[in-house]
Amino acid sequence: MNLIRFNRPVPANPLATVLDEFFQKGMNELKNTHFSYNRPSVNILEEDEAFEVHLAAPGLNKEAFEIKVENDQLIVKVTQKSDVEENKEDGPKFRRREFDYNSFSRSFHLPETINADEINATYQDGVLKITLNKKEEAKEKEPRLITIS
Repeated sequence: MNLIRFNRPVPANPLATVLDEFFQKGMNELKNTHFSYNRPSVNILEEDEAFEVHLAAPGLNKEAFEIKVENDQLIVKVTQKSDVEENKEDGPKFRRREFDYNSFSRSFHLPETINADEINATYQDGVLKITLNKKEEAKEKEPRLITIS
């Protein structure tokens, strides 16, 4: 059996990644975190009635997620120990380990148009979907024809 060496891809410019993270996060959030390249990818969609945040986080249980709203910030947090940390002596003896489900935290600024009391989340097929409903006054309305009297 031949083993083929695999190099995990790294960002093309790690400094740019660190700087992007620095400018996207607030100073309070940066104090207690380290820069990580294992942040899950996020898509944010805007629909007429709501925003949807799709966060790619395969291999987790829905119980691992903590989602909260604090000071106009939506915070998604996962705190999880790896299989190796939990079973150092009794665990499997990996010859190669590429699955890496670490803890992470992502935060997003909520615009004033969001109804913070109506936020829903589902986790299916490795994607966390958070629905942020818009306030009634922020929803796009149909044009109204005004008659001249």
